[in-house]
Amino acid sequence: MKYLLFFCLLLLQLQLTTTAQNLSRVRHTVQELASPQLHGRGYAFKGDSLAAEFLIKQYAAIGLKPLSSGFLQPFTLPINILDNRLSLKVEGKPLKPGTDFIAHGATGAGQGEGKVYEIDTLLLKDVDAAQNFLTTNLRNKVLVVRQRHFNDLLNLPELFQMQLQQIEAIVVLQPGPKLMGTVRGQQLPFPVLEVLEKSWPAKARKVEYTVDARLESAYRSQNVIGYVPGSVKPDSFVVITAHYDHLGHQGKDLYFPGAHDNASGTALLLELAHWYAQPQNRPDYSIAFMAFAGEEAGLVGSKHYTENPLFPLSQIKFLLNLDLMSTGEEGLMVVNGSVYPRQFALLQQLNQRHQWLPQIKSRGKAANSDHYYFSEKGVPAFFFYTLGGTTTEYHHPNDKPETLPFTKLKEVFSLITAFVKAL
Repeated sequence: MKYLLFFCLLLLQLQLTTTAQNLSRVRHTVQELASPQLHGRGYAFKGDSLAAEFLIKQYAAIGLKPLSSGFLQPFTLPINILDNRLSLKVEGKPLKPGTDFIAHGATGAGQGEGKVYEIDTLLLKDVDAAQNFLTTNLRNKVLVVRQRHFNDLLNLPELFQMQLQQIEAIVVLQPGPKLMGTVRGQQLPFPVLEVLEKSWPAKARKVEYTVDARLESAYRSQNVIGYVPGSVKPDSFVVITAHYDHLGHQGKDLYFPGAHDNASGTALLLELAHWYAQPQNRPDYSIAFMAFAGEEAGLVGSKHYTENPLFPLSQIKFLLNLDLMSTGEEGLMVVNGSVYPRQFALLQQLNQRHQWLPQIKSRGKAANSDHYYFSEKGVPAFFFYTLGGTTTEYHHPNDKPETLPFTKLKEVFSLITAFVKAL
């Protein structure tokens, strides 16, 4: 009997360990989320909706319960979609999308060619240079401007903006070393292409381009939300969040996989859901799992949730937002750490006791992920992201699953579950 009891306890411990540290399942989840079939979880080819369907299946298989009629919370947002043609030639030589150039997130659509016209940056502060620009015929011209001056150009007075309506396109030279994509909810009146300086010929004279882009003013997207009911205080919630959307496509062939950002955080959210859904791990408080869309377009999904909560925000005891979770050899950053010093001290104490991470660093308030609008409405919240790593990319086509080390995922998992238990 003694040996049978020991064997059962050993099996239980192995089960718990496997559930808490299933790195193979994490990698499989990231592979699925970052696959070409989900189109970068963006807005071209409905990549965000395909990713939401994947998450619904995961929630159902785990055993999460919906907070409303289903797991989806729909919302709309304006978004600029690039899902067809994207090409650029300089002096007749094709540049490679994603490597040599990308489209600006707010690019307008257009096809054509033009002569290179390099912007004299004196026009930003010199009256004579400005007057010369205003009297120049810009038809059939492609303006070339360095990245540090691009926003200044777009913010010139209305008279200059009227002059810019003549141009064919704008090329923004980026210093590098790599290009970073974005998505935007607005569209400029002309094509804008970002080119690495090292890929731009020194004496370029002629540019040919094709950019297909369309602005959808009310694109339909969705948050994916489920929960595990608490055993003692089911009306009080700890909330785990992560954004599952990414940049999607630029043209038919170029997509941004978004493995580190933020398939990694979404995979960790699902691992935590697996853990808390186990009867032996059922928490005292209810745990809600909120996978947000629209983060890359300006935190749209999480903002929508805070304006349309499925239960009162006052019932949230604490919120943990997970983003960029695949490294950790240099520790963990906690945004809002200085805003909530008591809870941050608890994190530090737990980590010092167990030595999970080399350090936990603190930042103040920042509008840089989905915790922000919750914090603005008085919900205590931390945003976690891991530190270190040279193999991860950011907003780049090379942010692929095979580059992710998941150095401290198990340790971060342990820290989170210990923190939630100690709240």
